[in-house]
Amino acid sequence: MSTPSQVAPVTLAAIQRPVRAELDAAFAELGRIVRSDFPLIEAVNAHLLRIKGKMFRPTLLLLSAKAVERMGPSKTALAAAVELIHVATLVHDDSVDHSVLRRGQPTVNARFSHQIAVIMGDYLYSRAIIELVNQPDPEALRVMSRVTNDMTVGEMRELEAYDALDYSMDAYTALIRAKTASLMSGACEVGAVGAPPAQRVALRDYGTHLGMAFQITDDVLDYTETERVTGKPSGLDLKEHKITLPLIAGLPHMSAAERQRVSAVMADPEPTDETVADVIGIVHARGGVSAARAQAAAYAERAAAALAVVSEGEARDALGDCITYAVERRS
Repeated sequence: MSTPSQVAPVTLAAIQRPVRAELDAAFAELGRIVRSDFPLIEAVNAHLLRIKGKMFRPTLLLLSAKAVERMGPSKTALAAAVELIHVATLVHDDSVDHSVLRRGQPTVNARFSHQIAVIMGDYLYSRAIIELVNQPDPEALRVMSRVTNDMTVGEMRELEAYDALDYSMDAYTALIRAKTASLMSGACEVGAVGAPPAQRVALRDYGTHLGMAFQITDDVLDYTETERVTGKPSGLDLKEHKITLPLIAGLPHMSAAERQRVSAVMADPEPTDETVADVIGIVHARGGVSAARAQAAAYAERAAAALAVVSEGEARDALGDCITYAVERRS
């Protein structure tokens, strides 16, 4: 199994190889599940399917199922439902944040309207729930119902994060655990439904720690990578007044003048690229980025430890590689 300290780059394509056929089938299922005879819904669906994401969460579900020998036709449909829930949250996020790009393509709210984005997100959620209800085992529905509730609370926590100079590490941790880690944890747990309880719990915990490392790394990328790499403008979190770990970790080491510059950016409805770049430089200089990377690595180690309960094999190796991918990716 690979570790987060591995030097050679880990590609998502290599990670997905053990479940490539099932993953392709899950993407085909997406088209079936969201199909509608209503032209506007079909137009939005076509737009979303054209900007197909990385299918990382379905990959986690399918690899977890394979690792505990619980793969079957139902897992393909469940993988599609998990991806639909993920896409629904992105559609809603982009509308709330008034984002115009997602993976280098226009968001639904930019291409259509904010009203359509909100309703379309609801449609995707409802289609995913219908698919979960139609499964013979209701356990997946129980897990994903809990997850979607957690994710909604996470969204509300993010709206509450408005005071950059007084936002705690505990509040940030609770936010990303609910908003991001809960879905990755749920995907892994659904994949392990039917496995011995110890393996199901281990994969659920693995998904939680992986999700925490993934989101922290995502927050770091906003301070380190360009739009060409990430598909979204650099410094976007700061422009949208989002308070993430690099900023939280750097604040205690800033001077009064530097903290005031941060406060000014957060108070400005439309901060300029120059003022955002200034704050990014301050966060780097005050150790915020390096501290966030260290925290992501710590969660990665916990994720790797959770896999010890799972039997050795190519699926467990791929889950280990997911950890490396989560903390070393650049987009």
